[in-house]
Amino acid sequence: MLRHSRMLALGSAAPRFSLPDSDGRIWSLEDFDGARGLVVAFICNHCPFVQHIAAGLAQFALDYQPRGIACVAISANDVVSHPDDAPDKMAQFARQNGFVFPYLYDESQRTALGYEAICTPDFYLFDQARHLVYRGQFDASRPHTEWDVRAGRARNMVPVTGADLRAATEALLTAKPPLADQIPSAGCSIKWKPANEPDWA
Repeated sequence: MLRHSRMLALGSAAPRFSLPDSDGRIWSLEDFDGARGLVVAFICNHCPFVQHIAAGLAQFALDYQPRGIACVAISANDVVSHPDDAPDKMAQFARQNGFVFPYLYDESQRTALGYEAICTPDFYLFDQARHLVYRGQFDASRPHTEWDVRAGRARNMVPVTGADLRAATEALLTAKPPLADQIPSAGCSIKWKPANEPDWA
């Protein structure tokens, strides 16, 4: 089911987390203390919206990590109802898409609830003090096709560029105010465990 970002209040402190990657290493918010900014992305393996931008997200990390921006991805989906999102398959998804950042599993779903994440993908950018400066879409591209009259075939008319997240990151790195125009991300709903689904999901 299509969902849009809840849009956590700008200035919010990054909720803390302590989550494993697929190798069992535990990562916490403090592991990124040296970074000038931190991107937290809630994603999963099976979602077509995530699959559509996965390579672009990998490229974003490659471009911005040398400039001091850290990235971490988190999957919070219930793997009982969605076994394609299990941790072993997360590792495969990360390799296939060239992720150079940790991809963590939020089994309890407490981290997703803390961030008020609602869809995959859902993006958050925090400054060096870990206050929220951006939340919303990666860019305007979606995994839908339109008819290209000139080409005479269906294709994605909006390329995956990461334009919105890149603009927010550039503003952060150049000490400019947060972007005034922040558009919610769109994607599949997070697959909550029955006891965890919040009223706002």
